[in-house]
Amino acid sequence: MRPQEEWVGEFGHRARADGWWRDGATVVAAVSGGPDSMALLHLLKGLADGEPGRIVVAHANHQFRGAESDAEAELVRRTTTEWGMPLETVCLGMPEFLAETGMNAQSAAREKRYGFLMDVSKKYGAGCLLTAHHADDQAETVLMRVIRGTGIGGLAGIRYRRGEQQLELIRPLLRITKCELLDYCKRNGVPYAVDSSNVDRHYFRNAVRLDLMPLLEQYNPRLKESLTRLADMAAADDDYMEEQTLRVFREAVFPSGEGFRLERRRFRGLHVALQRRLIKLILNCSSNPRQMLDFRQVEEVLAALEQERPTTLLLDIGDGWVMRREYEEAYIGPAESAPMRFAYIVTEATDKIAIEETGALVKLERMDGAIRGVRDNRDEACFDADSLEYPLRIRNRLPGDRMRPYGLNGTKKVQDMFVDAKVPPTLRDKLALLVDAEGRVLWIPGIRRSGHALVGGATRRTLRVSYSAPEN
Repeated sequence: MRPQEEWVGEFGHRARADGWWRDGATVVAAVSGGPDSMALLHLLKGLADGEPGRIVVAHANHQFRGAESDAEAELVRRTTTEWGMPLETVCLGMPEFLAETGMNAQSAAREKRYGFLMDVSKKYGAGCLLTAHHADDQAETVLMRVIRGTGIGGLAGIRYRRGEQQLELIRPLLRITKCELLDYCKRNGVPYAVDSSNVDRHYFRNAVRLDLMPLLEQYNPRLKESLTRLADMAAADDDYMEEQTLRVFREAVFPSGEGFRLERRRFRGLHVALQRRLIKLILNCSSNPRQMLDFRQVEEVLAALEQERPTTLLLDIGDGWVMRREYEEAYIGPAESAPMRFAYIVTEATDKIAIEETGALVKLERMDGAIRGVRDNRDEACFDADSLEYPLRIRNRLPGDRMRPYGLNGTKKVQDMFVDAKVPPTLRDKLALLVDAEGRVLWIPGIRRSGHALVGGATRRTLRVSYSAPEN
């Protein structure tokens, strides 16, 4: 077995190469009192003896195991005092907290523990938080995720480093086995406590470590090594795919209110692996990403974007979010509020209407003679002013609206005209209709005008109406 000097030398070389140990830097070490974290603390002590640097020890007493938990806290206190290291401790009172909230014990403990560790890091201005996760933890994590179901990101297991709230979480022991750490403690006289709950098979990780790992190692004695190697390879693949997904996100996904929109045609041109990741990246922006990132939900969104029919649909994703597809455009984000309603009176003296609800502008110009306007300009319509019934109105659609389109016998539902023109459902309530005093729809800007009040040879006065759509 390597001597302690070699351990410290290799540990320090990696720490400097990874950039988390440098002159004047402060690091926080999470120390439970078990052999893993105490070995980490002893290695840090050896590193600090030879180089300038500041180590702050943080210990969280969950108080799950009564006197045993208190003994671990005392061990950490006594050791840090002997080694001359500052210590921050907290009693989390988890049994009482769980009784009050009914939360899951492990997730609640992790949340409160990391909250404490973050506070300590901020207090001391530390840029790094070190935890004692090791190679056995990595192998167990990968196997647990395989059993529960996971993707490439899950196979990457515990990351060596990751950012969280302007702080880097570092796992410097991740490539060292539990057996090596126990031997290190024994050879160097490092004190540690044994957690009795580690043999409680009620916890999934314990059952995997105590029962499943030994069983599988009968078929592959180097199973742990294989699983940690798999995690390393998956992490590299996952990092690359995340970079590609972020690139596509920046190029093809656009903010839309509190949600996002994307072009279906561009989306369908992506490999399915990027499609899934892009959906997950968008859903990760929700208020509750853990709830949203369910495989079933991602697959439902993927299927809705892939299928040709129907061309418009609304999918409830959950947590107040929807996926809305409208022909070749899709929106993923919070569900919108109630339909928009607006109506403006147009008298014979009105020359301009600004539609506050949409930002559109309608201009009205009165001219002598028969003016037919610019051919094929659907944002402008001319009417025989003397054939109009005032007051006119500029409003959005109402249920049952119909128009007698110019050149067509009979009437047609405005709703059907929107469908024919492939107007996205979410835009239909925002479009302005020009109607007369009798409720006849005279014109739908950008789509069609009615056959009423046409400009002809007998027209003495013309009303020209132009529509300017809001800027996106």
